[in-house]
Amino acid sequence: MSELPIVVIGAGPIGLAAAAHLNEYNQQFLVLEKGPKVASNILEWEHVQLFSPWEFNINEAAKKLLQKTNWIEPKADKLPTGKELVDEYLEPLSNHPQFKERILYNAEVMNITKKNTDKMKSNSREQQPFILYVNLNGNMEKIEVKAVIDAAGTWNHPNPPFADGVWSDEALKNKLYTHIPNIHEEQEIFKNKHVAVIGSGHSALNTLIDLTELKKNFPNTEISWVVRKQHVEEAFGGETNDELQARGELGTQAHQLVDNGHVRVFSGFYTEVITEQNGHFEIKSTNGEFLSEVDEIVVNTGARPDFSFLNEIRLDIDPIVESTRELAPLIDPNLHSCGTVRPHGEKELRQPEQGFYIVGVKSYGRAPTFLMATGYEQVRSIVSYLSGDEEEARKVKLKLPETGVCKVDSTPIPLEINGLNATSSCCN
Repeated sequence: MSELPIVVIGAGPIGLAAAAHLNEYNQQFLVLEKGPKVASNILEWEHVQLFSPWEFNINEAAKKLLQKTNWIEPKADKLPTGKELVDEYLEPLSNHPQFKERILYNAEVMNITKKNTDKMKSNSREQQPFILYVNLNGNMEKIEVKAVIDAAGTWNHPNPPFADGVWSDEALKNKLYTHIPNIHEEQEIFKNKHVAVIGSGHSALNTLIDLTELKKNFPNTEISWVVRKQHVEEAFGGETNDELQARGELGTQAHQLVDNGHVRVFSGFYTEVITEQNGHFEIKSTNGEFLSEVDEIVVNTGARPDFSFLNEIRLDIDPIVESTRELAPLIDPNLHSCGTVRPHGEKELRQPEQGFYIVGVKSYGRAPTFLMATGYEQVRSIVSYLSGDEEEARKVKLKLPETGVCKVDSTPIPLEINGLNATSSCCN
């Protein structure tokens, strides 16, 4: 089994970073990308500017590979758009000689299991390789590998707008915008319309800001903002206290839009039903409040992981967050809302199925505020462990920027960092 490759699912920034670290350890690897080209999901929000500058968006192992080519490194303090992230970093990386023949496109993983071993069987389980059933350009292929790093992301599995977390009407789902619309390119759809934005995260803030820019040219555009938070100020984040300036400014801009009356806010609004009649939507809350005569609805309520192709894999998933149980206390918004997470690695992401890991935004389950730099540290640690370098796997090599927001419960979270016991919250 030692001669088999390690497979990485997803050719986004975290998947390619995993591949770069595997290359450093001279591991055989294969990257499977569902889309037709590298970072296909990112290209669906290519117009959005990241709030983290390039210094946090380039993986060190990948950087070393690129520096051996004619790659021009972007300026560390510049904020890239999604398209720039792909064009100036991920596309050149995917075309590197060490990668080019090891990435398969239009390769959708349909199932993962162990060879001759279903989920129930324990005898000799760890000695059996993984078998991946992959729809490769329309043909089903079976690929045998020794370990799996799932960096598939959550982009294609948006959360519903409804407070109970269920998509009750699939037909309605197709009539709503569950992405960050490119308002500039799609202005004919939104101009002089009543648009409701549901959600309180950074995606929703981006959408609101873009809609307000549209309103300057088309003043009959009406913008309603639907949030579950009782106080909309909670959605503005740390603002000037945020160590990522652009992330703080995003909250400040949204704050100003609300204060200036450009956006009508419906706070404490738990969406129960969305109905369509005569070409308009009506949104009803659980307490009977109505938002009527809505022309378009943008649902920016986050996303959730897809475990459907992992039915034969033994997983230990936290029942609340849907991350690993080790990681959950660090990112559970029920425990803290600062959005700041201590660096973590192989130990916190370890599954009962030896050699299987979920990384990147998918590793956060339903929790928000994932940063690419976090994912880079995850795969560095995991690849070190898979390569037998346990000392390197245990190291913490990342300092993340603070959000400037911290509201915690009174229960301390026990941590172990580099073998030392500590008590932590998201503040310290």
